[in-house]
Amino acid sequence: MDVGPANWQKACFVPTKSDAFVIGFRKWINKYAGGQVDWRGKYKIIFHIIFRYWSHVVNCASCSAAYKGFNVLEVFLRVVSVASIAIAAAAKQGAISAAARTAMVLMAVLFYASSRWLAHFIYRNFHYHDYDHASFR
Repeated sequence: MDVGPANWQKACFVPTKSDAFVIGFRKWINKYAGGQVDWRGKYKIIFHIIFRYWSHVVNCASCSAAYKGFNVLEVFLRVVSVASIAIAAAAKQGAISAAARTAMVLMAVLFYASSRWLAHFIYRNFHYHDYDHASFR
C-alpha cells in the first residue's frame, strides 16, 4: 500500500508463469477500477472462480509432479485394496489361515479408506478454490 496501486510491481515479485493471473488481474484492476476496488458499490466487479489446477498446478513443475505422484498413489491404493479382497475371496479354505484372511480384508478396507482420503486431499489442494470473503478485511 505504501507504493500505491499503480506501482504494485515494485512491492511484489511474481517471477513464474503461474503468476500470470495475478499480473493480469492487477492490470484489469488498474484499467477498469482505477487501481483499487471500491467496495462501497461505485464499481460492480464480478469475480470468476479461477480453478487452481489450470492457473497454477499445470504450470508449476513441483505441483504438477506432486499431483501426478498423488494420483498414482491413489490408484495404487485402490488396486491393492481390490486385489486383497479378490485374493482373500478366491483362496481355498486351507490355503490361507483365517487370521491372514482377516488381515487381508482389514488391509483392503484401510487402503480403500486411504485412497478416498487421498482423493479428497488432491481435490482440496490441487483443484478446489475456496474463497473466504471474511478473511480479507
